[in-house]
Formats: sequence, structure tokens, C-alpha cells
Amino acid sequence: MTASDVAAPPAPHPVTDRVREALAISLRGCDELLPEADWLKKLARSEATGTPLRIKLGLDPTAPDIHFGHTVVLNKMRQLQDLGHQVIFLIGDFTTLIGDPSGRNTTRPPLTAEQIKANAETYYTQAAKVLDPARTEIRYNSEWCDPLGARGMIQLSARYTVARMMERNDFHQRFTAGTSISLHEFLYPLLQGYDSVALKSDLELGGTDQKFNLLMGRHLQVEYGQEPQCALTMPLLEGLDGVEKMSKSKNNYIGITEDANSMFSKVLSISDTLMWRWYVLLSFRSEAEIAALKAEVEAGRNPKDAKVMLARELVTRFHSAAAADAAEADFNNRARGGIPDEIPEVTLSGAPLGIGALLKSAGLAPSTSEANRLLDQGGVRIDGAVVSDRGLKVEAGTVVVQVGKRKFARVTLTA
Repeated sequence: MTASDVAAPPAPHPVTDRVREALAISLRGCDELLPEADWLKKLARSEATGTPLRIKLGLDPTAPDIHFGHTVVLNKMRQLQDLGHQVIFLIGDFTTLIGDPSGRNTTRPPLTAEQIKANAETYYTQAAKVLDPARTEIRYNSEWCDPLGARGMIQLSARYTVARMMERNDFHQRFTAGTSISLHEFLYPLLQGYDSVALKSDLELGGTDQKFNLLMGRHLQVEYGQEPQCALTMPLLEGLDGVEKMSKSKNNYIGITEDANSMFSKVLSISDTLMWRWYVLLSFRSEAEIAALKAEVEAGRNPKDAKVMLARELVTRFHSAAAADAAEADFNNRARGGIPDEIPEVTLSGAPLGIGALLKSAGLAPSTSEANRLLDQGGVRIDGAVVSDRGLKVEAGTVVVQVGKRKFARVTLTA
């Protein structure tokens, strides 16, 4: 055989300006893109052949509601979707039965099939507020995990070693600390990786805590003779406090189904520093637009202007432009000391009723002790007047009670 008889490797596809732009969009705000060179080749091939890439995001329906922190990855999916690629919204109804051990120092308690079904029913409806439903493929990993059976599970487990599995930080830390690790937890990354095989994905997205699982998909695709996917991790979004990651358990979150007024005012409550982080991860404005806006603020423009623009964009996305207009007007009215047009109506009995008990019963404070703390801080108003007397007894009648800047209730108190 001569050198001329050996087939030459296929010429690489050209990296055009459109491909470079697609790479820049992929990298915006991301933590890691592994391997970046492979993703560039995939983008170039897609551009040259007109074949969309398959981009996968898996979410386990462990809770029924999605907050802004979840949308960081969804936003990236939408950006890639707008480039013409096929996005796959994968609901991990099978893997949720195991429980993702990522970032855990204890075994995650599994949900029941009924809980998983109830949560999954709301997941995509909420995600569709970010993704384009017409261009989104919805899949459930029970489609291929259930048919695996015991034989298939054993064959899949043979594709990875215990030593490699123990390199994972959370498993290594728990083993070193003598904390129990259940055998079924090893199955979670294997099955998430097998999802990539079943879907023939080109790219999988996830939070930074998902890196091990994403690379597992890449490894298993090679094992099954497929071109390996790339892995793109997005940072975890800081919550309203600007310190901890956004979490319902830490009460520093904004749910995407919250009412427009609450959503708007919560965005306005974040710090001026955190605002720019949110712009990069949550806004659909271009990086050039954000940079220009930041330069204006640094040159003396009121940062509140930029924060209002961000709040309006997010409220419009999850509600409507009209709702954003109304929410801004409501916020400005309350900033002037006004009362919102729509506030909860509460009817209580037992007049005269102690102010602490009233705040708790009206849902304005979680406990009497917290109510007393709010009173001491001057955070309670009745009909616009500050109340600081813990011993106040509220007589029968109707009053507007305000706690802080955002909580209101029209309370009708009867004997």
C-alpha cells in the first residue's frame, strides 16, 4: 500500500464569523466549556452542513417550582436555541427515584413516583417561559432507563470503575469522613451519562455542581462508539442576599411564577454590585449593551435606572410588558408611601387583638417573636403610622397593616 492509497482525514470545516459569534454566545457567563476546541469544531460542522447540534439539559423534578437560579441554564439553552440548534429538555423522572448526590454530604431521600409526577407536570410549563416551545424536544429518561432492566444495569455499571467514581468530590469527602454512601448513589451519574448516549447529545449543560455527571456522559458516549459530547457548566446564581446561592430553603429566591409586583420589587432590592452579575446571567441584552450601560452608571448615571431596566425585562419575560408597567407604577407608589392597589384581604376575630398576634395571624410575620423584632425595628405601620409598642391592642375595625416595604394586608378585625 502506498501513501496515496491511504484516505486523507476529512478537512476541518471553516471557522466563519458566524461560528466565532456562536462560540462567544456559548461562552457568555459560563464557568467552563469542555473541551472548547471540540465545541468549536462541532459549531463549524453544523454551520457548514446546516445540521443543528443536539443540546441537552436534564432537570430532576425534585420540587414543583422553578426560580431565577434555575433559569441561568435555561437562558443559555435559549441562546443556543436562537442560533438554530435543537434543544432537548430532559425530565429525569427515573433518576429522581435515586436522588442526585451532587454536593450532598448525606444520602438524598428519594421522592415517591406520585411526587415526581406532580412536580414534572409543572416543570415544563414553567421552563417554556424561557425556551421556545415550538423548537424544544421534551423527553423523560424513564423511556430508556426502565427498559434497561437488571441485565442492562449490570452491563452499564461495567463501563466505569469504583476508583474513578470515588474521585468525585462529594463521594470522596463522605468516604473520608466515614459518612455512609449507598450503592444506588453510584448509579445516578451512570444513568445521567447514559441519557447522553440515548439522546446522542452534542452538548450537555448544567450547574458547576454537575461537572462530574456531564463528563460521565462524555465517557459513556465513547464507550458506546459515539462522538463525545461537550460539557458546559454555568455558575450558581447568588440570591437576593448576594452571598448564598439562590435557594428556596434560604428564602433568598424569586420564583418565576411569583406575581409581577413582588418580582419587580425583589429585583430592585438587590445590591448595585449584584445587579451586574444578574445582568450577565439573566438578561438577554447583548454583552455590548450591558457594558455600555455599566459605563454610563460608572460615569454618574443612577444605578437604579439600570436596575429598573433589568426588573422590567424579567417581569416582561415571565408576565408581560403591561405587567411590567403596572409593577413599576406600583413600586413607585409604595416608594412614595402609597398603598398598592391590590393587597390581601384578611378577616380576623378576637378584638381587641395584640399587635404581635395580629401580624402572625395575618401572615405578615412567621411568629410572634419575629413580629416583636419587626416592631422594635420600626418596620410595622398601621394606616401609614409607625407602630413600635409591643403591647398595642388593635380594636375592631378595618386597618391597612404594612410590614417592611413590600408586605401589606387590609385586616378586618371583629370581636
